[in-house]
Amino acid sequence: MMKKHWNEIQPIDHYTVGTNGILQEYDRKIITFLYQPLIGSVCYSLYMSLWGEVEENRLWSTHSTHYHLMNVLSVNLQEVYEARMKLEGIGLLKAFEKRDNEDRSFLYELQPPLTPQEFFHDGMLNVYLYRKIGRTHYLRLKKFFTDESVDKQQHVNITRSFQDVFTSEQINFLQHDANMDSETKSGEQYMKYGKNGGLPLDDIDFDFQLLLAGLSESMVPRKAFTSTVKETVLKLSYLYGIDPLQMKNIVLSSLDADDTIDIELLRKTARDWYGVQTGDQLPDLTARIETKVPVKSDKPRTKEEELIDYLETTSPKDVLSDISNGGAPSKADLQAVEEVLMSQKLPIGVMNVLVQYVLLKTDMKLTKGYMEKIAAHWSRKKVTTASEAMELAKKEHKQYLEWAEGKKENKTNRRRKPTRTEKLPEWFQEGETEKEIDSSLDGYDFEAEKKKLEEELKNFRK
Repeated sequence: MMKKHWNEIQPIDHYTVGTNGILQEYDRKIITFLYQPLIGSVCYSLYMSLWGEVEENRLWSTHSTHYHLMNVLSVNLQEVYEARMKLEGIGLLKAFEKRDNEDRSFLYELQPPLTPQEFFHDGMLNVYLYRKIGRTHYLRLKKFFTDESVDKQQHVNITRSFQDVFTSEQINFLQHDANMDSETKSGEQYMKYGKNGGLPLDDIDFDFQLLLAGLSESMVPRKAFTSTVKETVLKLSYLYGIDPLQMKNIVLSSLDADDTIDIELLRKTARDWYGVQTGDQLPDLTARIETKVPVKSDKPRTKEEELIDYLETTSPKDVLSDISNGGAPSKADLQAVEEVLMSQKLPIGVMNVLVQYVLLKTDMKLTKGYMEKIAAHWSRKKVTTASEAMELAKKEHKQYLEWAEGKKENKTNRRRKPTRTEKLPEWFQEGETEKEIDSSLDGYDFEAEKKKLEEELKNFRK
């Protein structure tokens, strides 16, 4: 079940990309045609973007931030996190986390895909793909990844051995030792082709003991349950929703004359069982997303709660775009936001509150110095959520205004330009009206105005 992304990654978290062996162009075709229909376009783009960060003929990239991924893929942080989870679940990515005090970084190791033969005989992925794209396109893909086989039994192997072709001369090891010089130094490794370890199935809840308890040794020898058979049973139980008691009959129907379990027959029997249960419909692959438990409350969800959810799950780039009614943010604004985000290491929700607050209070101008000053203040206060940032902004509003007006004391007579009508945040409006009224009354001499009005009335009566 997917966790809340803001507990797992932040835009400021760094990551380094590596590969389990050298990825080839053929791997790209496998991922494009066989995996992409299952994982979707965002997930596919994430894999290809991470692959692109690894230099040619290198195994590890330089480090970047997740904010970079959000910009490259044009998605928010939640979508990046969910795409990463899918890559992990389908066996295309391994993620490693390192914590150093308050800093956090990740190693993302791209895994090569299964070979076409492994994929089409996986027992799970091939069934999901069949359901997703249909029989016609499935057979077309199968043809694309297969070729004619040649019967070599009708030929004689005439290949010569090494010693038939080469002779060994006297070798002088006095100056250099080839074997010694071939050893890698600490922290080095030879490049090689990697291999996909298959789907990670550790979390499948299947009670093998209950299955074996219903099968005596005389019925099914324990040696029949090889590692391959156990893995197949796990996949089938997950794929078709078969419990141990139901699996018992399927296993019994899959025994051959030698008291071994026929893998292909096991799959066919499980598929037939599922067809009877569901009317020949194949299972579909969907992401397991955490479902929100509805909070029992008589009050409807407030606008502030909706806004907090928006601020916590949206990239600063999209927030800037929304404020401008869909217009593209300027390069200068994006650069200012990125520099403040990186230097102060603010969580994404806090950064979005800061962007909205600064724009609201500086006539829709994203002043980097002002923004950086507040960001540093919030960082020292250890503000971690959008809600905390909103409360602090309301509480210390007067101080922030002094910072903003500090350089404008000598410019009060300057003609004020008309401001644009923009989509402004509502979270700060509460309690603001009274303050604005109070400030407009500052310096208003009630007694003088009263006397002036009385004089005008006397003159009028004369």
